[in-house]
Amino acid sequence: MKKKNNIVLIGFMGVGKGTIARELYKQTGKFPIDCDDLIESATNLKIKEIFEIYGEDKFRKIEKDLAKFILNSIDNSIISTGGGFYKAKNLAKFGKIIYLKASFDYIISRIKNSPNADKKIAKRPLLANLDEAKKLYNERDPKYAKKADFIVNVENKSPKQIAKEIKKLIKG
Repeated sequence: MKKKNNIVLIGFMGVGKGTIARELYKQTGKFPIDCDDLIESATNLKIKEIFEIYGEDKFRKIEKDLAKFILNSIDNSIISTGGGFYKAKNLAKFGKIIYLKASFDYIISRIKNSPNADKKIAKRPLLANLDEAKKLYNERDPKYAKKADFIVNVENKSPKQIAKEIKKLIKG
């Protein structure tokens, strides 16, 4: 299977993958697909509820099923992934992988300063304990970088600027 024509956004939870996907849609016309939204729609549960009721292992199994679906069915789209989606088998074939990079502190302040901050923190079960979340961030950061075709630092940039940068990188 050849590489798909998708733009795949990876990075830590709260970095802005969904926001950037929506801005990329405005600039490219490629339709944005949010992995967490698809999982919530398929299960009729919020991500937080899946974690509470079934645990992280069940969530990762659902995510794995979604990855297979995307690989077999989705092309010419923008895929906004969950924070752990970088582990998906054959990720390189999904399309151009863009690591949206920011420091842990920047991500946390971004979430805390956003409208509906409490909701945004509550919907991310792995942010319940910030010390554990920071460990997870430090563990994942080099793994995201290794999987990425391009790394885009998103700190102190508008979604419009970030999307333009991604478009430029993809066009070469």
